[in-house]
Amino acid sequence: MTQIRFISTSTIQPTVSPNKKTQRIELTPWDLQMLLVDFSQKDLLLHKPTPSQENELKEGSVIDHLKTSLSSTLEIFYPLAGTLAKVENDEDKTSPFFLDCNNNGAQFVHAMADNISVADIIEPTYVPDIVYSFFLMNGVLNYQGIFMPLLAVQVTELVDGIFIACTMNHCVGDNIDLISQSGPIFQRCFFVGIIDFPIYIPFHHNEIPDMRFIPPPLKQQVFHFSNEKIAQLKAKANAEMSTNNNISSLQALLAHLWRAVVRSRRSDANQEVRCQLVMGTRQRIQPPIPEKYFGNAHLIGNVTTSAGNLLKHGLGWAALQINKVVASQTTKEVRMNVEHWMKAPKIYKRPGLTSNNKFIAVSSPRFNVYGNDFGWGRPIAVRTGPCNKFDGSLTVFSGAEEGSVDFESCLLPETLQAMLEDAEFMEALAS
Repeated sequence: MTQIRFISTSTIQPTVSPNKKTQRIELTPWDLQMLLVDFSQKDLLLHKPTPSQENELKEGSVIDHLKTSLSSTLEIFYPLAGTLAKVENDEDKTSPFFLDCNNNGAQFVHAMADNISVADIIEPTYVPDIVYSFFLMNGVLNYQGIFMPLLAVQVTELVDGIFIACTMNHCVGDNIDLISQSGPIFQRCFFVGIIDFPIYIPFHHNEIPDMRFIPPPLKQQVFHFSNEKIAQLKAKANAEMSTNNNISSLQALLAHLWRAVVRSRRSDANQEVRCQLVMGTRQRIQPPIPEKYFGNAHLIGNVTTSAGNLLKHGLGWAALQINKVVASQTTKEVRMNVEHWMKAPKIYKRPGLTSNNKFIAVSSPRFNVYGNDFGWGRPIAVRTGPCNKFDGSLTVFSGAEEGSVDFESCLLPETLQAMLEDAEFMEALAS
């Protein structure tokens, strides 16, 4: 069995102390609803730099270079060097949570996997289980950011590659935050008239779910769709429904995957099936929240039908239902959602490992994940860790080639095998 050797653990702080910057940042309903789910985990797999490339890195070794890079990043994204803070209100036992920008620092771990190569990661049909060992804080809940780092980075050296795995507290922000290369906005002034800060919520320790991390009885597989295949699916969906190209590429792709999963699960025709979409709200608030806003800004839309109804209709019908849910999230709906949450706060909880009717898509192909270059070339692949995984979870990434899209699908092995034997599904995959 392959072992991971841990070489060192460091605390990385910003290159410049944030004392003159905002010390306290309030959490919004979108942030607070994440308290009882796991941290967010994403990684980049890169080839090792050549000797000449390594000589060009000013700080010496690759590890020193990455530590310096992280320190510089924390100067810009200084809340990630802080912790969560909670204040108890003795009168009604409610609590406000906020970000304390106290400069405690982020965790940085250097590890080695002596017998693992890049090919061992990207060539197997399923994402190998060893990848879980490349991530820190597996199974840690976001509220534990009160006494644990908000950001933890493990850099694992492979035989011929480097695996950079980031684990970030999801109360701090969503996937779009670190895409902004500079000038993130931390202010909450955009919510004047919508949210009154600080927000007091009931939070009792006896409601905290079991925090033991149990590796799921699931497998992860990456499905790759080329730009050409995506265009064909989009054209087919719009032609079936005569929608004048209103159905987007992503909506057509999600419909294609959803139908394939339901077919492969061999669901009963009368069983309710659900497709959940995590949608951004930055442009759904008026005035819009700036793209560089640092914090969560999303909601979940649901498409619900029966398995029989989904499969009886074609790709276009399923894609149109997704399209309608996305279009229904107007400024008015988003504000009503926030106002309702303020009156009756609801905190997500870690989902069960298995489900036979749920399908949820997170992240977006708009994020330029392959644009992350640390000085020796683009990433080879992108993967996620074991946190927040359950049967039917789907992570969407842009592909390595322009216009392509990757879906990291987490499903039961028998479902994935059935999808590989599904001619309709496989026809749309890139060869």
